[in-house]
Amino acid sequence: MLSRIAKFALTITAIAPVLFTYFGVALLKGDRVTAMLLLGGFLILSFICLWLLHYVKNNVESFSFQAVSVEIADGENVAFLMLYLFPLLTGRTVTLDWQIWLPTIFVFGTAVAVSYSYHFNPLLGLLGWHFYKASTEEGVTYVIISKKQFCNINQTIEVAQLTEYIVVDLGGK
Repeated sequence: MLSRIAKFALTITAIAPVLFTYFGVALLKGDRVTAMLLLGGFLILSFICLWLLHYVKNNVESFSFQAVSVEIADGENVAFLMLYLFPLLTGRTVTLDWQIWLPTIFVFGTAVAVSYSYHFNPLLGLLGWHFYKASTEEGVTYVIISKKQFCNINQTIEVAQLTEYIVVDLGGK
């Protein structure tokens, strides 16, 4: 289990689509240097996110998981995507003040990483992953990150524990 590092990585990589949106804004404004920096940040965060899932699938011990109830937990994606696309919808000039953005992102990421909350990661959503809240027979609720759609809660799946309450469906590795 990776715990806080994994939660922080999932939270911080959730801003990758924001960087890609601002990359588009910077290109439209003709600011190629900022555009390339934003594109680089997007690519680095995307790589970190994908590497984390690859690492978990190949290096973290797996176990069988069976839920007694499952519900979709990634319904927040529309709100996030609208927020991320908002700069493209405004006719006003958008500027990035890194002296405000970097500390805000750091505080937000740290707050989520040290709490039991989780943060939907739209980057994973764009890559076909889904988030589910699943309760066990013991009454513990986990978030499952999976590429599957759960139609039968009686099925047992192989998972790796990413954090205390977040597991990744290994789906046959």
